[in-house]
Amino acid sequence: MTLDPQVARVLQAAENSGLPPLETLSPDAARAQYEKGSVMVGGRAPELFSVRDIAVDGPRGDIGLRVYTPRDPGGEAMPLLIYIHGGGYVIGSLDSHDIPCRHLALNGDCMVISVDYRLAPECPYPGPLEDCWAAVNAIFDQAEALGVRRDRIAIGGDSAGGNLATVTCLKARAEGGPDFIYQMLIYPGTDRTRSQPSHSELADGYRLTCSLLDWFMNHYFDGAPADPNDPYSSPLHADDLSDLPPALVVSAGYDPLRDEDIAYYEKLRAHGNAAEHLHYPGMIHGFINMPGVVDAARDCLEACGTRLRQVFADR
Repeated sequence: MTLDPQVARVLQAAENSGLPPLETLSPDAARAQYEKGSVMVGGRAPELFSVRDIAVDGPRGDIGLRVYTPRDPGGEAMPLLIYIHGGGYVIGSLDSHDIPCRHLALNGDCMVISVDYRLAPECPYPGPLEDCWAAVNAIFDQAEALGVRRDRIAIGGDSAGGNLATVTCLKARAEGGPDFIYQMLIYPGTDRTRSQPSHSELADGYRLTCSLLDWFMNHYFDGAPADPNDPYSSPLHADDLSDLPPALVVSAGYDPLRDEDIAYYEKLRAHGNAAEHLHYPGMIHGFINMPGVVDAARDCLEACGTRLRQVFADR
């Protein structure tokens, strides 16, 4: 396993910048720094037919959504990917993940709706999950008005968003719907206990450090100890993962979440689900946000889009 040279340059530039580690900042300051960094590595924003912001009702006020339409639908409803951004439940936004969502819309030839859920520590667990649950139900309810094929809706996300996406699938199974046809999980957080070997092996030096994970988890779970028996915080430890939508799980070789991602893919398969695993051995956590400077980021977004196209076409 060799670190990709383009990623190595990104890490070196971050070190040379002299910027403080995110976990040493207030949440607001960390969010601002993360947004600026996303712009620097995101590259050119692909042009789409339309991008618009709307809102739906949530449990504690409006939930913002950004709707991406890659081409003129010609009056016909389109398939949809509901996307939940990453950021450790504390940082990240519609803007920080705008460029990956544009790539996914173009590559998948589908609409993408990105969910602006509330963040910790202002809104700790399970608040972000409650927002995502409210948003997906509103999207299904309003599918016709949104120009969406209700029978062709997938859900996905990266990192914390990957956790929220797959946990939303678990909740949908328990509640009898809504019915997703696919889940796209890009280096998802699946094990709150962080007990897999890659967490100690890759604790420092690769962007998502042990101390940053501590900061994220303490904010999201409000300092409560890890409960591996709660499938909505640690889906890897769920007793039953059967009857879930077909899944794509993406992992990165220099990501402390690597082993829990692989374990989640294997458990999905073991419980009878259709699942595919894409591994990028030279990549770090968060690499899909870097299509402006890392070739593999564009490759991954294209691969994810290709699979979405096929899933929608096969339906």
